[in-house]
Amino acid sequence: MQINSNVESFVLHFGEMGSRWGFNRTVGQILALLVLTPEALTADQIAGALKISRGNVSMAVKELQSWQLIRVSHQPGDRKDYYAPAGSFWELAKTVFEQRRLREVDPTMSLLRDFLINGDSDDNDEFVQQQVRELHDLLELLTSWGDQLNGLSADQLKRLMMLGSGVGKILDLKDKLVKVVSADE
Repeated sequence: MQINSNVESFVLHFGEMGSRWGFNRTVGQILALLVLTPEALTADQIAGALKISRGNVSMAVKELQSWQLIRVSHQPGDRKDYYAPAGSFWELAKTVFEQRRLREVDPTMSLLRDFLINGDSDDNDEFVQQQVRELHDLLELLTSWGDQLNGLSADQLKRLMMLGSGVGKILDLKDKLVKVVSADE
């Protein structure tokens, strides 16, 4: 399988960015290739297009499956696995956010909860308890907000993001309305 120079540039860049997003370079490249290819690809096609070993493809595909970012399909009469992205860019982004929460935020929240519940007052002064509580509350709020965002459709997320700083204006307007209503009571 041959890919044109524009696709190759995108795939290489996505591989480099993947390492900043929590994936290794090959995983990022394979995901980019699959996203830019209209049909599902076999491991051999992926290896040929990216000029990497079949074993490297196999390991990267397992990683992408563990992140739930690709789906595997089969064709009648063919024993090969065919790989494709597990949805649109919006669905993939939502999956990555959810997986990162499960892998990174949830264990941290568990640690913070244990610290707050089991912390010995002799070992933890008031300042430490306050700081841990503040971090816990921040992560709890962010997690709750992320869960609510993850429940929105792609169109709703787009509209919310397009509001940009307009969200602040809406919140200011809400505060003014609450003051007016409170003053009338």
